[in-house]
Amino acid sequence: MNIREEFINYFEKNGHRQIPSSPIVPENDPTVLFNTAGMQPLVPYLLGEEHPYGKRLCDYQKCVRLTDLDEIGDKTHHTFFEMLGNWSLGDYFKKESIGYSFEFLTKVLNIPVEKLAITVFKGDDKIPRDDVSADRWKELGIAEDRIAYLGKEDNFWIAGDSGPCGSDTEIFYFRSDDEIPQKFDPEDDRWVEIWNNVFMEFYKDENGNITELKQKNVDTGMGLERIVAVLEGVDDNYKSSIWSDVINKLEDITGLSYEGNEKAMRIIVDHIRTSVFIAADPAGIKPSNTDQGYILRRLIRRYIRQARKLGIDINSDFDLEIALLIIRKYEKYYSELKDNKDVVLDVLSNEKKKFSRTLEKGLREFEKLVKTDTSMIDKTIAFRLYDTYGFPIELTLEEAEDRGMKVDVDGFYEKFKEHQDKSRTASKGKFKGGLSGNSELETKYHTATHLLNAALKKVIGSSVHQLGSNITPERLRFDFPCDHKMTDEEKQMTEDLVNEWIKEDLTVEKLEMSKDEAIKSGAECTFIDRYPDVVTVYKIGDVSMELCGGPHVSHTGELGHFKIKKEESSSAGVRRIKAILE
Repeated sequence: MNIREEFINYFEKNGHRQIPSSPIVPENDPTVLFNTAGMQPLVPYLLGEEHPYGKRLCDYQKCVRLTDLDEIGDKTHHTFFEMLGNWSLGDYFKKESIGYSFEFLTKVLNIPVEKLAITVFKGDDKIPRDDVSADRWKELGIAEDRIAYLGKEDNFWIAGDSGPCGSDTEIFYFRSDDEIPQKFDPEDDRWVEIWNNVFMEFYKDENGNITELKQKNVDTGMGLERIVAVLEGVDDNYKSSIWSDVINKLEDITGLSYEGNEKAMRIIVDHIRTSVFIAADPAGIKPSNTDQGYILRRLIRRYIRQARKLGIDINSDFDLEIALLIIRKYEKYYSELKDNKDVVLDVLSNEKKKFSRTLEKGLREFEKLVKTDTSMIDKTIAFRLYDTYGFPIELTLEEAEDRGMKVDVDGFYEKFKEHQDKSRTASKGKFKGGLSGNSELETKYHTATHLLNAALKKVIGSSVHQLGSNITPERLRFDFPCDHKMTDEEKQMTEDLVNEWIKEDLTVEKLEMSKDEAIKSGAECTFIDRYPDVVTVYKIGDVSMELCGGPHVSHTGELGHFKIKKEESSSAGVRRIKAILE
């Protein structure tokens, strides 16, 4: 059974239209480094903008989550995963959504009702208990004892501190051969969550006041890796059909069995798969020391360290063999893997070579330390070896033990925790915008990005196009292909052009047309594969035409004065501009 296709077929039969999976790297979204859920690309439509495909949508979406990075190596966590989702944009609501989920699970996937349990929101002093959802589950045959009422921390959703919000109902499956308990205990690990239906029916303002939304939306998400493992009766996701051929390949390469080497093998295959998808993304991410490039570098170096543990020659093509297998597995669903295959292989190969040299430097650094202090490696040095030279603490311990030295392991983990806390704080900051983002300033920056793109085409050349962008209320960031550092004259010409168009107060038109019409019209179609058959094109006078999800101002005169603050290298052959509106 192909779960992706079964899911899409079911919801299409029930009036939904499939939308393409968006890229891993979100376009014009300051809230995250990567798309972490199927709903993220739909933010403008959840806020009320009309979707060209209507009010009922479904898809399978590529996602990357880094909050669980340190958990990779266990049975259930992944950095990359696929999310199956369906949405109602102001159409059906709780009863219908729950009915669809129940029917798909029990009639299409043939999951026994007695293996299902449910959580719903128990209510608080401002929002009542979600009896509508609970009653609907009972109507469908879920026993009262199998429904648990939980608080906001478990069954209430809001993006950030304010914005659209509402209760959710989560569906659990009993993943065990034990006798199924009559009463559902959400704390019992044998029950695993398989689907979450979020009901956005309220709006919470900055003062904490709750009001009902005019457009009530449904957003659901079901992880493909988990549901496949459930249906195949395995309690280790890496033993499911999604991973079995990849694990077998790694066993062939190492000559080792998965049994007894689970953690290292899980990390290797997980991180290679995620690296493949990031490197294949249209945004053109390359390993670097910032943002998405830093994550890509960290993933590649982490799987290389695990490969060394298994005795793999890291100068071999072990990772490229696995990458090619992954590309073949997924290219039917995500065409960028096939289109950018050579790019992916180059990224993995080049970063591996760099890291191999880094490891050599680390060993030389280690030798220097031995000469200066032969008794103890303190926490600062141990962490520097890890952070700068990619030495895991285990490698430092091995090298120290060979030389009769001690390592301040407790101190290292103190430093490591400080580093983790900083990273999590940064990630939280990246995510807090969510649906409450798209402020007036961000809307202006969206439009300014189109003008910047058009200006660069005139100043640098027609080959310029967007490789990636990031917008916050403070500035815009725009990546584009360019083989040289921009001169002061080029920067000034670009600024002047944008400001000239702002001064002309050009009209910003929103047009809807087919993909073919958009291409024929000359509209900028850099990420054409990510769009549905009917697309939204924003036309700014005779200056710019681009496919985009918005939002935008109505006239360029609203933007103020445009100023380039910085122009720098993003990666090889890619330049980055940071600019502000004054």
